[in-house]
Amino acid sequence: MTELAVVDWNAPAAAVRFTESLRSTGFAVLRNHPIRPAAVAELYQEWDAFLGSEAKHAYRANGTQVGFFPHHPADAAAGLDAKEYFQVGDGGAYPAEVGDGARRLLATGKAMGATLLGWLQQQLPAERVAALSEPLPEMLRGSALCLLRLQRYLPAAEASPVGAIRALAHTDLNLLTILPSPTGPGLQLRHRDGSWYDVPCDPGSAIVNAGEMLTLATGGYFPATEHRVVTAERHQRGSRYSFPIFLHARPEVRLSAEHTAASYLARRIRDLQELGWKPAPGGAPRAAGTTP
Repeated sequence: MTELAVVDWNAPAAAVRFTESLRSTGFAVLRNHPIRPAAVAELYQEWDAFLGSEAKHAYRANGTQVGFFPHHPADAAAGLDAKEYFQVGDGGAYPAEVGDGARRLLATGKAMGATLLGWLQQQLPAERVAALSEPLPEMLRGSALCLLRLQRYLPAAEASPVGAIRALAHTDLNLLTILPSPTGPGLQLRHRDGSWYDVPCDPGSAIVNAGEMLTLATGGYFPATEHRVVTAERHQRGSRYSFPIFLHARPEVRLSAEHTAASYLARRIRDLQELGWKPAPGGAPRAAGTTP
């Protein structure tokens, strides 16, 4: 497994290095990218105050993908992640108590995603390009299903050892996930040999990983790599914030002979329901790219 690459967005070889890293590890880290670190820092402060208030409960998602998702104490007993979050999309609930920074971050993430998918397509072997139902950037264009998740991991217990699980191992469903550097370390990806690798979370960086839909669309060329969050150093045991941007293909996009984006999403929802909404290591019980 090639080492995960840290790529300068503006470097001449950025597209090549980014593609090589995603091809080998499923992940890459970007520096000097279009998301302003100051804007992310402002969001952390603003949403820390909002998620610490009772106002958040007025925006519960209630069956939609946009809005507030609370943490339930029973989740920990069931092995689910100890976190709460608010998802922002193109429409739906949005708090009056905050500014429009989250919406602007989602828009910037979409633009970045289109560029990154263009980089990947440039480096794809010709036979893989010919097998695509449409160019990779076009799969994202006009999608109303992209989401920004503003999530807070609840403080880890003081007695919790370093390395204790804070978010269960899983793979992402979508095409790409862009994660501006979270407020603390702890994100890990799984090597192909089964060991775990710490993902660099330097301030100002952005972590990008491939999702199952990209794996399907490229015939397995870019792996959706399993990842998790663990308790890091002692001083990082307070609340941990992360703002992942999930870039989702339009529903009608054909990802493979078996699946459109809509049918694959429906299948994954069924899988998660069968598991009690507990993430399955490696994604769905059936590996991405196989016939259901």
